[in-house]
Amino acid sequence: MTKTRCAWAGDDPVYQKYHDFEWGVPVHCDKKLFEFLILEGMQAGLSWITILRKREAFREAFDSFDYNRVANYSQAKIDELLQNPGIIRNKLKIHAAVTNARAFLQVREEFGTFNKYIWDFVDHVPLQNAWHSIRELPASTALAETISRDLKKRGFSFVGPTIVYSHMQATGMVNDHTVDCFRHKMLKKPERTKS
Repeated sequence: MTKTRCAWAGDDPVYQKYHDFEWGVPVHCDKKLFEFLILEGMQAGLSWITILRKREAFREAFDSFDYNRVANYSQAKIDELLQNPGIIRNKLKIHAAVTNARAFLQVREEFGTFNKYIWDFVDHVPLQNAWHSIRELPASTALAETISRDLKKRGFSFVGPTIVYSHMQATGMVNDHTVDCFRHKMLKKPERTKS
């Protein structure tokens, strides 16, 4: 029996694997939250499948998304990244990754974890939507705009409302699987954590 998935997953095995095992699953690990923050920023103006196909190259290039190491990247390391054909070689995006790592560390210093900071916006419980079609999914929401403003105030860049909403979807802060998708019901159970 074939599974009914969100229409955007299509028939690409890379997309389907990401859809089935990651998209919408609550993420509470700071390293993973940082990874998605960087990848979502890299995706701006591009398709998500492009980023997924380069994900392993990104992990290798950015020291497995170790925010402590990325925050300390020298200009020489940035220049090296700009020559790396396996990743998105966009100067602004690469500089933003380093800037965001530094801002990420400041958030951790203030809140203990980035997880606590970001999940506070949804009271540590994933928001549940009930879309019938992917055409109903918003590109952004008022909450994403609020989070975007707060992140920018804290020194983050490439965190506009659309990028923030994509991050919320990817990390399970919101369940945006369509109601006919087999993952919608699986991710509907509430969970709460304040670690």
